[in-house]
Amino acid sequence: MSFYSRRCGKNSLFKWKDIKSLMNIVFVNQSYKKALIVLCIAALGFAGNAIIGKLAVNEVSPIMIVFLRWGIVTCLLLLFRRKQFAAALPNIKNRFFWILMMGGVGLTTFNSLFYIAAQYTSAINIGIMQSTMPALVVLGTVIFYKSKVLMAQYFGLLLTILGVLVVVSKGQINTLFSLTGNIGDLIMLTGCMFYAGYNIGLRDRPPIDALTMMTFFSIAAWIISCPLLAIEYSLDATLWPTTNGWLIIFYVALIPSLLSQVLFMHGVDLIGPGQAALHLNLVPIFTAILGISILGEMLHVFHIASLLLVFLGIFAFRYTTKS
Repeated sequence: MSFYSRRCGKNSLFKWKDIKSLMNIVFVNQSYKKALIVLCIAALGFAGNAIIGKLAVNEVSPIMIVFLRWGIVTCLLLLFRRKQFAAALPNIKNRFFWILMMGGVGLTTFNSLFYIAAQYTSAINIGIMQSTMPALVVLGTVIFYKSKVLMAQYFGLLLTILGVLVVVSKGQINTLFSLTGNIGDLIMLTGCMFYAGYNIGLRDRPPIDALTMMTFFSIAAWIISCPLLAIEYSLDATLWPTTNGWLIIFYVALIPSLLSQVLFMHGVDLIGPGQAALHLNLVPIFTAILGISILGEMLHVFHIASLLLVFLGIFAFRYTTKS
């Protein structure tokens, strides 16, 4: 027995437990700090996508962006992750429908509605609409997983909905009653519902690393984009990329489609889907900053009021969850 053990006796055991508890606290704190950095970068990439959506107008058509972005992402991931992709196939042999829903419906439908909405509304509005996702995720878990929701959380959901109504109506109640709101805002809100479904579905992800999982999602996203592109072409709405259009496509393929998606999945692994989804509230803040500085958009009083209502709603969710 060591000198330290003889001197401390049983007390040394308690000290060792204290050290282990301290190590666990430090490890958890480090995980949250790492998640914060990872999710902030992901949110910045998503915010940049809203700016790109506005810059893409008259440079490349919405569905063409989706088709080419996922085609590029699929080629890159298969090039660098082909061995991991082949090794993971046995683990997902019974999950093909889930992958099709996640990549095809969740990502492609959201992306398509996102770029269509950018044709009609501002980048700031798009960012604010994206901030409704945490509330939509909670609502989805209640519907599909029968999660229990407290009255305060319903109040938070109501505040979030009010925030959406404020931005859609531009703070004018007559606009709501006359149903003359911006169609782009409504399209974006519909897209957010699909992406909320994608976030909820991540909780059932098989034990596969983020990049390999993203490879499966990107293939499904590209497959579903093909018939959508055919519809766009049949409507004579397809616009082949200009020189600037190609720069836009490579940006969305590398940053929001790949880097931000993988970082977000890593954030979900670190702190869970609910806490990770809350960091998406950084998207409207980053979007407003980028929209004002790059696009010269104006930040109005109703934008600020809408953001406050949405953030208060999210706070209600988070506070009651912690309680």
